Amino acid sequence: MARVLVSGASVAGPTLAFWLRHHGFEVTVVEKAGAVRGGGYPIDIRGTAVEVVDRMGLLPRVAAKHIDTRRLTFVDIDGREVGTIRPEEVTGGVEGRDLELPRGDLTDVLYDAVRDRVDFRFGDSIAALTEHGTGVDVVFRGGDRATFDLVIGADGLHSGTRRLAFGPEADHLRHLGYCFAGFTMPNHLGLAHGGITWNTPGKAGVLYAAGASDRLHAFLTFSSPEPPAGAHRDPAAQRDLVAAEFAGHGWEIPRMVAAMRAADDLYFDVVSQIHLPAWSTGRVALVGDAAHAPSFLSGQGSSIALVGAYVLAGELATHADHTEAFAAYERGLRGFVERNQALATGGAPTLIPRTAEELRLRDAALADPSLLPGRTSREVTTALALADYA
Repeated sequence: MARVLVSGASVAGPTLAFWLRHHGFEVTVVEKAGAVRGGGYPIDIRGTAVEVVDRMGLLPRVAAKHIDTRRLTFVDIDGREVGTIRPEEVTGGVEGRDLELPRGDLTDVLYDAVRDRVDFRFGDSIAALTEHGTGVDVVFRGGDRATFDLVIGADGLHSGTRRLAFGPEADHLRHLGYCFAGFTMPNHLGLAHGGITWNTPGKAGVLYAAGASDRLHAFLTFSSPEPPAGAHRDPAAQRDLVAAEFAGHGWEIPRMVAAMRAADDLYFDVVSQIHLPAWSTGRVALVGDAAHAPSFLSGQGSSIALVGAYVLAGELATHADHTEAFAAYERGLRGFVERNQALATGGAPTLIPRTAEELRLRDAALADPSLLPGRTSREVTTALALADYA
């Protein structure tokens, strides 16, 4: 029985572990957090990804977590309503078919489906990889050592596995020209099943109610042609940078900035994608955001992670040679991934118009959502014919 180490226990990792175990592999999952991470902002499961969840037998549990967002409202710099639309008009999703749920709810369901059949190592990560003819020697940060037949990185945009096997992150990260801060705050507006987006050119403030809750997901996003120096790993610098970008604005922005400064769950990052010439090297491969993060502007990250994990496990089960399996995995998925990465280009003018003209065009299109940038392309990028590897 081939032994596989999977790094990361968010979406792609547990899904990959599920299908590898289904095909008879011995699986270990290592996760640097002390437990499966709960909470998190809402994510979408669309198109082919719904079919993957269904094949896992998890669709009823996932559907029960659906938060049913019903409306998205856009307001101008003074807080005056510009337009209100259904979320499907932005995402290109299918009402009644696609699902939306908090990321932590999805990871809980995935973990529960595989926890008793897979060895999970929480509070640890990979420190070193040494490949040889018959396997990969792994040194864990906790000090343990082990040998695996294959190692799969499912550890997200800032993948440590990718850095060890493919080189520095900077060689593969493509900055899309924005930074964002995400956090939660009290639902003082009484929002339910919807969100409000405030815009001025190059900036967006979003308040989002996942169902009916006393907490809001808040996002402050701004244009940044280059990644900000010195702020990536310094929380105080991140808070100062965001506050400076939104200084002097009205509506709910001052309250959001104050909440951002006080938040204990602040997440700050650049909006970026990962572009690699290949998703595998030797006995190490990548899946999900570690391989090809499309960014939140595409709205497809979690869906691609689910689909990619299913395809990778299936190809490893189908091919006796891992080199052939990795090649088939990439051959079958790369076009699908690249089409979905391209959605970020259409998503930016809708959510965060950079110029006054882009903002004017977006606001005019709210009266006829079929004219929203990227709307048409989104309808065809959630479909991929799935092989049956069973």
